[in-house]
Amino acid sequence: MSGEEKIESALREFLERKRISRRDFLKGCGVLAIALGLSQVDGAAKVALALATKPRPPVIWLSLQDCTGCTESLTRSQSPQLLNLILSDLSLDYHETLQAAAGAGAEESRLATMRDYAGKYVLVVEGSPTPQDGGVYCVLGGRSNIDVLKETAASAAAVVAVGNCACFGGIPGARQSPSGGVGVRDILGNGVVHIAGCPPIAEAITAVFVHLLVFDRLPELDGLGRPLETYRNTIHDRCVRRTFYDSGQYVKSFDDQGAKQGYCLYLLGCKGPTTYNACPTLRWNGGVSYPIQSGHPCLGCSEPHFWDGGGFYAGQSAPLASPSGVITAVAVAAGAALGVGAILAGRAKSRTTSSPAPPPPSDSSSQEEKTR
Repeated sequence: MSGEEKIESALREFLERKRISRRDFLKGCGVLAIALGLSQVDGAAKVALALATKPRPPVIWLSLQDCTGCTESLTRSQSPQLLNLILSDLSLDYHETLQAAAGAGAEESRLATMRDYAGKYVLVVEGSPTPQDGGVYCVLGGRSNIDVLKETAASAAAVVAVGNCACFGGIPGARQSPSGGVGVRDILGNGVVHIAGCPPIAEAITAVFVHLLVFDRLPELDGLGRPLETYRNTIHDRCVRRTFYDSGQYVKSFDDQGAKQGYCLYLLGCKGPTTYNACPTLRWNGGVSYPIQSGHPCLGCSEPHFWDGGGFYAGQSAPLASPSGVITAVAVAAGAALGVGAILAGRAKSRTTSSPAPPPPSDSSSQEEKTR
């Protein structure tokens, strides 16, 4: 039997065992390939082969100060069957929302995973760490969230922060918040992978795990720690309303003729020119749409401190600046049981990059005043 025949046989047996159709499986692999920056055809084949033949890493998913929106997003993948496949084989050994165990039993499962898979499990953090007043604003099993986070991260092969709260502090870290929420990196240091968004798109989350399986390493990161293939471009770069921006046609109120014609939402506060995310390509709710396409300005939720960036509908209040650099996350083999490169070594290599956002339209100031 040739190599290709062996691969085909393994894939067929895998699909039969998982009870998922070949069409749905390859469709989902194509979506993940796009998220990884691969071609939809060749990339889908690489993703399919990795999912069918490589073992998944154990995962501990900590929920700190959050609304569980990132978990909710994850369960609304474009390909629910593929998502279930990934989740079932990822070995989600600890997840407060999805696991059946509670109380002491739940804590024991976390500790058992840390003990049995030391140096091999992936730690996912949803929600912001809250060190204020000794961490009393978020307590897990009677212990400070900071203590639990540090303890769990100590033996992890890789740490992934999911959502704006875990990445940059989010709403718990906004001005006047008493809990003093911060990003995971503020507690653990560099090397944390950021899947930013409020919440992130499901495929942006699963793409990190698939990248580990396909390439045996973590993805290349931008200057803010986000996977470069997902966060390389601004929303503005691929916006469905971009032609209206270029021609100076703007919506000035949500019920005007421009809104009905699908004009640019820049003057209504759209943060698309300064927000790096894959919303226009991956989209939400099964790939149906994303906020700007649906008629609402981008809020910039994948950027640091977006909640404190000024009024959401007060014109472009975010600075017109791009991430300062690109970080290469390096991973090395973490043992045969894991089967993927997962321990961060070297942690960061930086190089300067430039992707300036476009300048605001020349008449934006006067037009903003008219809309206030």
